[in-house]
Amino acid sequence: MIDPAPAAVGDRISDVAGVCVGHHHLIDDDVVVATATEPGSGWAAGTTVVTVPDGATTAVDVRGGGPGTRETDLLEPGNSVRGANAIVLTGGSAYGLSAADGVMRGLEAAGVGLPMDQLGHVVPIVPAAVVFDLPVGGWAERPDAEFGERALAAAGPDFAIGSVGAGAGARAGAMKGGVGTASVTLTDGPARGLTVGALVVANPVGQVIDPQTGLPWDAQDIGHHGLRKPAAGELPRLRALEAKGTVLNTTIGVVATDATLSVPAVRRLAMSGHDGLARAVRPAHSPLDGDTLFAVATGSRRADPDGAVDIPPGMESDIAVVAALAEASATVVQRAIVSAVVHAQSVAGIPAYRDVVASAFADGFSFGTGDR
Repeated sequence: MIDPAPAAVGDRISDVAGVCVGHHHLIDDDVVVATATEPGSGWAAGTTVVTVPDGATTAVDVRGGGPGTRETDLLEPGNSVRGANAIVLTGGSAYGLSAADGVMRGLEAAGVGLPMDQLGHVVPIVPAAVVFDLPVGGWAERPDAEFGERALAAAGPDFAIGSVGAGAGARAGAMKGGVGTASVTLTDGPARGLTVGALVVANPVGQVIDPQTGLPWDAQDIGHHGLRKPAAGELPRLRALEAKGTVLNTTIGVVATDATLSVPAVRRLAMSGHDGLARAVRPAHSPLDGDTLFAVATGSRRADPDGAVDIPPGMESDIAVVAALAEASATVVQRAIVSAVVHAQSVAGIPAYRDVVASAFADGFSFGTGDR
């Protein structure tokens, strides 16, 4: 029975006003992971939808060698469409891309999309990316259009993290992966007052936890996640899991900001988010991953003019703002990936981090409540 944690206010992608998240998943109590000789069975799959307000600008950056995506070409800076209406992150490998059909259907019914005529016809813009989770459960038990439609209907500023939505069947190396989120509001510099958030489905080939220390790779940030140095006696089990990882996984996600940015600048946020992915996962961007990050700028705020800096002639006037937001993008993506592993719960016998290294959870961390 999964009892997911709610994303904490002040540390979630929906701290960017207008951005909402919805999940739909099925997880059977008796789900079985496939082996090389025996098929899996049962459900452990789902879909996550991120909706964005009208007028938002969207971009994407794909770094993995085996991506499963939809409508990413449309988001290239030289193309005509500036933004998406929703972004789908889903399990089911390439089969799961059909979840976007349900999101399109739901948006069309609400009249949301690119207006095509004066009769009210719209074409919703719904890019998507998938994770490979098919061995967790039955091969044919994968998200479809109904999953997308239900996840869209559930979208709101309050949402769960951990083994939910597209993270239901996710793995992080040999441990349970999931959905994580983070945000930061900049308090100084040229981007003062602007917020950057991320939501990530962590399903990487690489590991998020250093098997030598039992902590995330960037141990300087452990306080953010309510972690502490674990007991030495728990580390041998963690190290023993190293040889049990998978080779066909991926990490996908969305970075969002309330800044007003051009499409090329938004793409820079997606690109910088991959720096955070590389800090959190080792190895990252392998030929067997499909690492893909979308980025969204809602345009609801502008940088504080008091924080402006002089820009040399010939450069974009907002380049200092973009640089500060790009740095924040790397930070929130890194934290969101760790958040996914910290809050994941065991599914189908795949061990969760909190079960393998329980002593890493500092006093006062209450799993399932979002408290830290």
